[in-house]
Amino acid sequence: MRHAPRPREDRVRLALAIMAGAFFSFTLIDTSAKWLAAAGLPALQVAFVRYAGNFVASLLIFLPREGLSVLRPNAPGLQLGRALMLLGSTMLNFTALSYLPLTVTTAIFFASPVLVCLLSIPLLGETVGLRRFLAILVGFSGVLIITEPWGADFHWAMFLSLGALTCASMYFVLSRMIAGRDDNPTGQIVTSGVPTLLLSPVLFFGWAWPQGVADWLAFVAMGLFATLGHSLLTVGYRYAPASTLAPMVYIQIIYVSIISWAVFRQPPDANTIAGTAVIVGAGLYIWLRERKRPPKKPVTTPGGTAGGPR
Repeated sequence: MRHAPRPREDRVRLALAIMAGAFFSFTLIDTSAKWLAAAGLPALQVAFVRYAGNFVASLLIFLPREGLSVLRPNAPGLQLGRALMLLGSTMLNFTALSYLPLTVTTAIFFASPVLVCLLSIPLLGETVGLRRFLAILVGFSGVLIITEPWGADFHWAMFLSLGALTCASMYFVLSRMIAGRDDNPTGQIVTSGVPTLLLSPVLFFGWAWPQGVADWLAFVAMGLFATLGHSLLTVGYRYAPASTLAPMVYIQIIYVSIISWAVFRQPPDANTIAGTAVIVGAGLYIWLRERKRPPKKPVTTPGGTAGGPR
């Protein structure tokens, strides 16, 4: 028998601090993945380590508290779809990190709230007014500024980041569809367990162990930071509404810029800075328009984040 969920509280400042920690954890997941890719570990193996660590940690945390019922989703089809979209996003993103700066892949991911707004029209039956539709176009222009497909510096791996963006946005749409049908523990176990199962063949083909101490730290850290980040995200939503916390995703700009510069010696270039500013501006405008709309029945998105699932 499951325990009753803890009641929501109105503690916005605490929620903002918790969310800052959550997005720092997500940034460290990508940092670890890029570090391991640079060390020569295959992207599929890196993705397996990320999900297997998350899966084991989720089982240890949720099974004793929730019981076996946590393993039985009420909407298995939608949960499977979410898991596959999250896996696709992670694999594409981790592969892109082998070729692109961390600042570029993260900046492209910032367009996910914009794409979710667009996908919500055909998939969720939501209406988008002219102003928000124009904001969507502006947001995508920011992606074009970053990728610069017309320029000589365009890298084919940016297609991987755009694919990761699309998968992540579909993950969020499916999370909206499933909200209220399954709780967060079930969502976390399914979205980490399914990818772990699908990626498990890498254990038998071309497995490569980390070599140095730093490689091992990154190897172990991914699963731990994935569990920590999603757990902090869940706690943060208990202390403040999702609409209030949505812009916190953009704090990753600070984290990523500092880490990319300090660890990988890759500061953001002019195109990345300009494109990120455009995407953030469009995302914040859509957020403000959403806050002005008549209130609806609140929904949650278990196990996800607007900055791009990791």
